[in-house]
Amino acid sequence: MIARLYYNENLPLVAVHALRSFGHDVLTSHEAGNANQGIPDEDVLAYATANERAVITFNRQDFIRLHRLDANHAGIIVCTENPDFAALSAKVHAMLSTKTTLRSQLLRVNRGN
Repeated sequence: MIARLYYNENLPLVAVHALRSFGHDVLTSHEAGNANQGIPDEDVLAYATANERAVITFNRQDFIRLHRLDANHAGIIVCTENPDFAALSAKVHAMLSTKTTLRSQLLRVNRGN
């Protein structure tokens, strides 16, 4: 599937470009005018959901908590920090390729094999 993603500001632009090269529609918090404002995670998720985009973030703990509180969202992808941004992007893309929807789903992308 080609995913509509909202990239949380804690993720590197190199990975954004890589995901776009796979064909995914990626909007960054900077492009949306939401960067460096200390926006609460609940509001980040609400913005993404209102725009029909799954959040992709390194902020695993908080977004897993939000998913457990309310799974009515456009999707959450939590990633383990990985300095190999190409590998991270490839793993995200591979996981997305197995899905038909991200609605109400929490996906975990871990570093390593």
